Amino acid sequence: MVRIGAEERRTRLGRRHKLASSCQAADPVEAARAVVVLHATDPATVHLSVAARVPGSDVAGTERALYDDRALIRMLGMRRTVFVAPTELAQVIQAACTDDIAVKQRKLLVKHLVEAGIEGDAEAAGQWLRAVEESTATALSLRGSATAQELSQDEPRLRSRLAMAAGKTYAAQPYVTSRVLFQLAADGRIVRGRPLGTWLSGQHQWSPAEAWFPDETGEKPSADEARAALARAWLESFGPGTLADLQWWTGWGLGQTRKALKAVEAVEVELDGAVGYVLPGDEAPEVEVEPWVAFLPALDPTPMGWKERDWYLGEHKSRLFDTTGNIGPTVWADGRIVGGWGQPESGEVRYQLLEDVGSETAALIDREADRWTKWLSGVRVTPRFRSPLEKILSQG
Repeated sequence: MVRIGAEERRTRLGRRHKLASSCQAADPVEAARAVVVLHATDPATVHLSVAARVPGSDVAGTERALYDDRALIRMLGMRRTVFVAPTELAQVIQAACTDDIAVKQRKLLVKHLVEAGIEGDAEAAGQWLRAVEESTATALSLRGSATAQELSQDEPRLRSRLAMAAGKTYAAQPYVTSRVLFQLAADGRIVRGRPLGTWLSGQHQWSPAEAWFPDETGEKPSADEARAALARAWLESFGPGTLADLQWWTGWGLGQTRKALKAVEAVEVELDGAVGYVLPGDEAPEVEVEPWVAFLPALDPTPMGWKERDWYLGEHKSRLFDTTGNIGPTVWADGRIVGGWGQPESGEVRYQLLEDVGSETAALIDREADRWTKWLSGVRVTPRFRSPLEKILSQG
């Protein structure tokens, strides 16, 4: 069994994730392909992840790829998380992950509809939901694009209220609007479009999927075919990785993960005592890259690409992750995390190193912090999920 050590994995990361300066991406689509998908739970992450990989990129260029060229799509995918994916990968993600999520979410929503008293039993609640979905989809088709508020004007049943956590101190009665739109999106029927506010906004217009991709042709892959294609894409970008890494990243069951690795004929390699996998022919060492540093945003796809992270995270987890497993902004040097960053009210990028990196690397990091301060140009980004170190650096 070929051994691939931590140093080799870090070299691969710098080259394949477009973080070393000699290997950076030409545009937002290439940046997304380099890491399979961009995390989009926090809308700022998409733009900052692109800016870390595309020299000279700006918000307008990423929005153009998303909403004008439509070469990227914002969609629900692995682990019930929202991502920005290259458009050609959308059907693969849908069949490999989102279809299963849609089935589970529909059952859960029907259960909540019954609990809220909207219908008396699951069968009636399911019929009610399907009727509201069809009416909402029709209204959206007539409008071309619309906000949730506009659609609730067209379909008043979207203003029905659920009863969440009844009897608890945190009980709530939200409108069913967002849940119905979430279900339509999970079923691949509607697409998230432009944000309603700035690039930091999490509210979007919606469009019918057929209007967004009118030229889409070809047969949708089967679930097994799609899982194999997604496993291949992940191994190309993140390999070597373990079975646990791929299972965690995709949200698949153990059997599904093993079957996908078998389908792509993944090759076993040794990872410092653990068994990892690469694609056939990818066992050889990667071409070395020059010394590099990078400032990555919260939830960037690079640190969120593996479950087992010691080889690039070291002892820094407690400072850089929140309590639910979301990573904050990080500072990288040569394929490992060496610190974190944040922004106080004044807007400049402030960082803290968590280990000694030497004077030359420290100077590169200082210059990179200045570059990010200029790129953000006074815009303050507060991550949706905040790490302990980011909170400290953002004070003052």
